[in-house]
Amino acid sequence: MSEPKAASGVQSVERAFELLEVIARAGGEAALSELAVDTPLPLPTIHRLLRTLVGIGYVRQLANRRYSLGPRLIRLGEVANRQLGALATPVLKNLVNTLGESANIAVLDGDMVTYIAQAQSPQSMRMITEVGRRSTLHGTGVGKAILSVLDDDRVRRLVDQAGMAVYTPNTITTVSRLFADLEQIRRRGYAIDEEEQELGVRCFAMAVPGAPTPMAISISGPVTRVTEEFAERAIPELRNAAQQLSSSLAVRVD
Repeated sequence: MSEPKAASGVQSVERAFELLEVIARAGGEAALSELAVDTPLPLPTIHRLLRTLVGIGYVRQLANRRYSLGPRLIRLGEVANRQLGALATPVLKNLVNTLGESANIAVLDGDMVTYIAQAQSPQSMRMITEVGRRSTLHGTGVGKAILSVLDDDRVRRLVDQAGMAVYTPNTITTVSRLFADLEQIRRRGYAIDEEEQELGVRCFAMAVPGAPTPMAISISGPVTRVTEEFAERAIPELRNAAQQLSSSLAVRVD
């Protein structure tokens, strides 16, 4: 006799997480009307779930009546990122051992990317990216790789929110140029940071297919070493690493 209640409870959990995902995709906050458009849920159900999520701290209601992700999610995100970083580290180390350059993994974090793991090159001149550092989507290889797997409307929304900071003369500074670059990335399957974040540094990055949250893996180093010849070796290794991470992150239900 308890099965209907159990099923209803599971459905409520699924719906609550669906709302959190929609708020996250909207950049971290959304109006009730936006949530009603972006989910198939009836408005009374959305309102009830939001009230519950606000009460336990996973959602906040702002002064302008919009809803944002709540502070209790911060700790969950930090722990999840550490776990994901630990899972990714052996894959990154294998890339470094094979290619000799620094490898990173980053995830979409609001309207930016956050680096969650790195394996450093043994070379004396190498790229070092601090774990936990946040950077822009348009100005990094990992960021552009992540943008390439998102729909155009979401790309525009994220770029509008974050702006397009200029780091070097090579940084992409217009939305039209960004979309042209994303089209190339989608066609060839990987992104290139061509001294766009830092002069003298080239990066190849690739989105992790089927990841539960948008993420990308990269290999980077000085342009004197990260050449076209290097790319011929690096891209297949990067693709294998992305597939390996994808398999490790696949959702399994026993």
